[in-house]
Amino acid sequence: MSQSSGRRGIAWAIIGGLVLIAGIVAIIVSAMLAQPAPTPTDTPTASNTPEPTASEQPDGTFVDPTAADQGWTPEPITTGADTYIRAALAAASTFDTTKSTREEWLDYLDTWFTPDTRFTSEADQLAAMTDSQTELRQGVVLPQEEWDSLAGENGRVVAVVTGDIADVPVTDDPSGDMSIGTADVTLTFTRSDGSGGETSYDEQVRVSVQVLCGAASVPTPDTDQQAGDCKVVRYFTEPLEP
Repeated sequence: MSQSSGRRGIAWAIIGGLVLIAGIVAIIVSAMLAQPAPTPTDTPTASNTPEPTASEQPDGTFVDPTAADQGWTPEPITTGADTYIRAALAAASTFDTTKSTREEWLDYLDTWFTPDTRFTSEADQLAAMTDSQTELRQGVVLPQEEWDSLAGENGRVVAVVTGDIADVPVTDDPSGDMSIGTADVTLTFTRSDGSGGETSYDEQVRVSVQVLCGAASVPTPDTDQQAGDCKVVRYFTEPLEP
């Protein structure tokens, strides 16, 4: 009887140990299942990041980024002649009559100019720059009468350079920092159609501009532009070819 009872006691002890181990395993498994799964972190990709518009570019890219809000072409801050020439040619025909007057637009274009360093005296340089600004007003941009006609129909014009820039040599320029660029420009006119809508049409022109991209260029005051950045010397009433 004592040996049978001993064997039964050992059996019950083993069974009890197994039950205890099973209970511990169940608790551990339950705790693991209760933990929340990690949440992946969304990482934006280049495909869903919008590109900045002209007026949203970082400070320093343009002399005045807010010029775009007036319907004008912002003047780029660059030492690259090709980039600057494209912007300068577009600027001479890009405006919005609902956002500015013709004189405000022309005053803005005046800020693109720098004196012609081929003249030795400062007085001659300033006189030549004034003559170039007058030439722009009288022989290059849209005349006052056509501006008034366009303004009567809430009109605007956007100019875009199409094709390559043709380089024309600049005479009597010992610095080698001046260049003349000629290119085809597409002008897109948009007018009110008189019925609450708008109508658009294109015109093609060929225009030349002379720029200075060198140490003698005079930056627009109180801006990030610096001496050496490109500036306009002169627009031409007729295109120049190589």
